[in-house]
Amino acid sequence: MQSFGQTLSAGTRGKASPDVASERSPTNRPRLRFPFKVLGLGVAFLLLVSGVLLLVRHKSAAVVEEKAPSSQRLASANVLRLKGTTQAIRSRAILAPMLSGQQVGTLTITRLLAAGSRVRRGDLLVEFDRQAQVRNFLDKQEEYNKLASQVSQQQAQEGANRAKDETELHQAESNLKSAELDIKKVELRTPIDAEKDQQKLVQAKATLAQLKETFDLKRSAARAAIRILEIQRDRTRGVMQNAQTNAELMQIHAPLDGVVVLNTIWKNGRMGEVQEGEQVQPGVPFMQVVDPSGMQVQVLVNQEDVLGLQVGQSAKVRIDAYPDLVLGGRFEQIAPVGRGGDFSARVRTFSAIFSIQGSDARLMPDLSAAVDVVTDLSVKAASAQP
Repeated sequence: MQSFGQTLSAGTRGKASPDVASERSPTNRPRLRFPFKVLGLGVAFLLLVSGVLLLVRHKSAAVVEEKAPSSQRLASANVLRLKGTTQAIRSRAILAPMLSGQQVGTLTITRLLAAGSRVRRGDLLVEFDRQAQVRNFLDKQEEYNKLASQVSQQQAQEGANRAKDETELHQAESNLKSAELDIKKVELRTPIDAEKDQQKLVQAKATLAQLKETFDLKRSAARAAIRILEIQRDRTRGVMQNAQTNAELMQIHAPLDGVVVLNTIWKNGRMGEVQEGEQVQPGVPFMQVVDPSGMQVQVLVNQEDVLGLQVGQSAKVRIDAYPDLVLGGRFEQIAPVGRGGDFSARVRTFSAIFSIQGSDARLMPDLSAAVDVVTDLSVKAASAQP
């Protein structure tokens, strides 16, 4: 019995060993990798779909965000709030002067009115360092006076030389006439005297011809010398006048009654307002003079809100910096062509102008403002119908 059990156990062990060997055999392992590949492809597909949905959602949110700053509907359905900035109806930009005939890199400010100062027409706004221009003017003025004196002296000398040459010319003509008279008396004179009279006549003619020729040459030379001095004088006078004009340009006066506004410009590697002692480049608009008695607000209107606006509509203007300040407004004009958005060319906005009725001492340019307009939805709907 024991031997039979050992034999049966050995037989069973011998039959089971091929199954275990087949499970551990490397040839059956690729059948287990196939589900993992499918699972990996599914995960990758889900990640791709999620990325596309997030991108579409981001673009939709960007379009909505772009539309929001230009116009906004309030709780009341027919009240439209437009965002913008204040502007002066009358204003003049003040530029750093462009000097004539000089290559100047920068100009140094020696005197500057503070921002917000009230000025009247003709008041001094800013003064630049003009020592170089004044020194150049004085040098050219001295040179001009010297050349003008030389021209006067040359003209006087030419006048004296001309008078002397004319006297010599008249004397030569007189000598010629006298020699001609002596020749007529040749019958009464000895042959020797007659020969002398003939030589005298020839010499008188030659002297007169030479004086006439040299007279014209001397006049031409004198005119040329005087003209050279006059050209030098006129050229120096032009440089002197340019230097004087440049010196006057270094002082800028107010072109109208208003308030001083300093622009933010690029200076010394950063953005900021100019101050006394700093340098600016010629032609840079660093200041404005604005008339606060007439102000307006420039806003952006979304394309779907344009039909609800009509020229002459009344509005209320609110200044963000002063919540208690509310002024009346009037719709004046709108741009005929809109501009596309940064994220979508289909969403277009139009620039519009609202004039501010009334004035306030706190009202200044470049202040953020909100304009509330009561739109006529019925007119808008009727205009939208074909």
